[in-house]
Amino acid sequence: MSEQAAIGRVNADAAAGGVLFKLILFSVSLGVMPLTSYYASLNYLWDGNATFAAITAIVAANAVLVAYIISAVLEDRKTAPAKQPTEKSDTKKNK
Repeated sequence: MSEQAAIGRVNADAAAGGVLFKLILFSVSLGVMPLTSYYASLNYLWDGNATFAAITAIVAANAVLVAYIISAVLEDRKTAPAKQPTEKSDTKKNK
């Protein structure tokens, strides 16, 4: 019964935390950031060098992915149940 309650609590936390909003935000960012960084760096930073502009776009895409992974790990830590300390029983007989 406690597993069902824990699953329900995790689902409620996920719904309240805006998981879908984060997914949509990172999905849009994954499409917009590399394109924006490519054209902005092509025109203003690298003076028409397409190779360096493409590298800039790749770095921007990887930055979005790393930010999503970090966000997911931090959210998972919040929803994970805390570990209960276990007491070790003394196996030796008391004298």
